[in-house]
Amino acid sequence: MLFAKMGVPNDQLAFFTTLLYFPWFLKGLWSPLVDVVKSKRWWIIAMQVLMAILCALLIFSIPSPDTELIASKQTPVSLFRFTLILFIIMAFASATHDIAADGYYMLAHNPSSQARFVGIRSTFYRISTIFGTGVLLGIAGVLENQTGDIPYSWKVTIAIAAVILFVICIYHIFALPRVEQEAAETEENSGQRMWEAIKTFFTKPGILLAVFFMLLYRLPEGLLVKMSMPFLIDAPEVTMRDGQFIGGGLGMSTLHVSLVYGLAGTFFLLLGGILGGIYISRRGLKRSLWFMAALLTIPNFVYVYLSMAQPTNLWIIGSAISLEQFGYGFGFTAYMMYMMYFSQGEFKTSHYALCTAFMALSMMIPGFVAGKIQMSVGYTAFFWIAIACSVFTVLVTFFAHRSIDTNYGKKTINNE
Repeated sequence: MLFAKMGVPNDQLAFFTTLLYFPWFLKGLWSPLVDVVKSKRWWIIAMQVLMAILCALLIFSIPSPDTELIASKQTPVSLFRFTLILFIIMAFASATHDIAADGYYMLAHNPSSQARFVGIRSTFYRISTIFGTGVLLGIAGVLENQTGDIPYSWKVTIAIAAVILFVICIYHIFALPRVEQEAAETEENSGQRMWEAIKTFFTKPGILLAVFFMLLYRLPEGLLVKMSMPFLIDAPEVTMRDGQFIGGGLGMSTLHVSLVYGLAGTFFLLLGGILGGIYISRRGLKRSLWFMAALLTIPNFVYVYLSMAQPTNLWIIGSAISLEQFGYGFGFTAYMMYMMYFSQGEFKTSHYALCTAFMALSMMIPGFVAGKIQMSVGYTAFFWIAIACSVFTVLVTFFAHRSIDTNYGKKTINNE
């Protein structure tokens, strides 16, 4: 959204923001370091300090292109080279924090309390999602409306985020209990076990099918997610520049996007995820998969409707986005459950981490080309292409459905 509002062309903003997935794809490579060096608590606080500092530095790295350049949607991404460097370092810090936080959670709680607090943990994750895509985006929108200065509105918003990060970090320095000895839990044969985990993952029965499922099940969404926000804010008028389509969006303000996508859309995304989990718990993954795959893909037609009708009524736009996000949240639950299913065995934690690496890759591959495709054919044709990619979702669902145990899902959610 930041790059889109600054007038960076869609092909460039999609490509370079997709690079931020790399740390999440590669985090398994340095996860043993988090186990060997220092404690999980140390890594958590250190990464929070680093992220807060980087967020503060972002304020000074954001350029201030003039209004005409922003309106032309020709702002070169090279103006953001230092911003992107800081974002990439922050992505590595965030991925490292994720490794440490997961390990710390398991150390700080016994199995019974892990189950008791997992709902609270997921609730705060949902709150943070809404805060990031709704509240912070709303602040940027309000400031933009008041000042008319897009770069200034984003600098102030990121400054607010930096202050929040610093406050949370200071709180954690005093509040986080010391539940481990420095590097005390390290196993002598951790390197050997890591190699065994990787080797057994890639020699599992059905590994090729699993990899194709993890890479292709979400292909339509991987294309749409990169272009949804640019589509909402791009001008409705369609023009051509250098053989590429410019415009054709809904022309919404940042504040309105924060309401329909950040708040309403995220709420229905989370609602879909919750109901998807309940649905699987009652029917099992195998019996649920086809219906959930359908809900993942069919609501994508709302983008075709929005690009052709170009409505201006916020209720219509919000309802369409909410429907699509609900379907995505509902259908994505099956994807997560399939990864848990495939990760079963001695190294289930490591194998699940490898599955999440393929999950990140599944968003990176379409993300690299989404902007280029959109700028070549326009928004309506791009959305039709994304829907056409649902054929891959159908194919991998067909083969995955045949490989899943009939009772899996009911037992996992209800009893574990």
